[in-house]
Amino acid sequence: MTAASSSAEPGPLGRFERYLTLWVAAAICVGLVLGLVAPGLVQGIAAAEVASINLVVAVLIWAMVYPMMVGVDLGAVRDVARAPRGLFITLTINWLVKPFTMAALAVLFFEHVFAPWIAPADAAQYTAGLILLGAAPCTAMVFVWSQLTRGDSTYTLVQVSVNDLIMVVAFAPIVAFLMGVSEIAVPWETLLLATLLYVVIPLAAGLLTRRLLGSPAAIAGFSARVKPVSTVGLIATVAILFGMQSDRILTQPGAIALIAVPILIQSYGIFALAYGAAWALKVPHRIAAPCAMIGTSNFFELAVAVAISLFGLNSGAAMATVVGVLVEVPVMLSLVAFANRTRARFAGDLA
Repeated sequence: MTAASSSAEPGPLGRFERYLTLWVAAAICVGLVLGLVAPGLVQGIAAAEVASINLVVAVLIWAMVYPMMVGVDLGAVRDVARAPRGLFITLTINWLVKPFTMAALAVLFFEHVFAPWIAPADAAQYTAGLILLGAAPCTAMVFVWSQLTRGDSTYTLVQVSVNDLIMVVAFAPIVAFLMGVSEIAVPWETLLLATLLYVVIPLAAGLLTRRLLGSPAAIAGFSARVKPVSTVGLIATVAILFGMQSDRILTQPGAIALIAVPILIQSYGIFALAYGAAWALKVPHRIAAPCAMIGTSNFFELAVAVAISLFGLNSGAAMATVVGVLVEVPVMLSLVAFANRTRARFAGDLA
């Protein structure tokens, strides 16, 4: 779940990445069981909060995000001049299209289509969770998807680096605006604090680590060593979230399916838009595939963290972001397969 060095080719997928869907499914089961058999433990974790930030989950989120940020090379941004069209598509999709279509789909389904089966309070929570997902473009798993589609690892790193820089200043205002339109109260202080904790500080730590390590080989070796920590953090976070949501999930199993519907429509729709635009603009496949993957995938670590900070561990918003984790992996694997089958339809390696 972390970036390779910009000068190194990505290695083979590890056991965690290869079977990530199974690990997430197992974490969900473990969380549900813990919520039933050890509610005191789960409640104790939920109570460990300071300024609306859960300390246990914060540590796990940092474990997920920090290894990814080590792969962000600000110096690689200059390479965008090689093929600006790919970056143009990525930025347009991520910041001018995706957050707004996700919010629109959430309102459409939760306030209208599914209104007979969802209480208004729950609908507002689910909408908030999906807004958080839509406003957080992928930072981590896109490197896996890029590798699986034989994408340009250096250019993928450029795209992610630029997205991270924009996310530092754009994530909070976009989320606040969309939640305001959806008539959801947003505590700005908490939202900005979560952005600082889960984007700015890990990014600064990653850049400092790169400086201390020095050589690309040392950075790649360090990233490979800490990669499992990121996945373990994800699995543990999912287990905790589903433990907190166990009563809600077991009493309302249909809620998971309902939340998944707009996420699925958004994922395949955004991929079609980005991939189609790349094809129309004659972007080479090695850039086009990761370009579409970045827009389709989500920085669900940040979305989960902010949902917890804003609404609590056992909120509907947190559950919606967790459903995003559950849906994303199989969806992205299906899109990887499609991208590989359609490689021959794209232009060559000229930008």
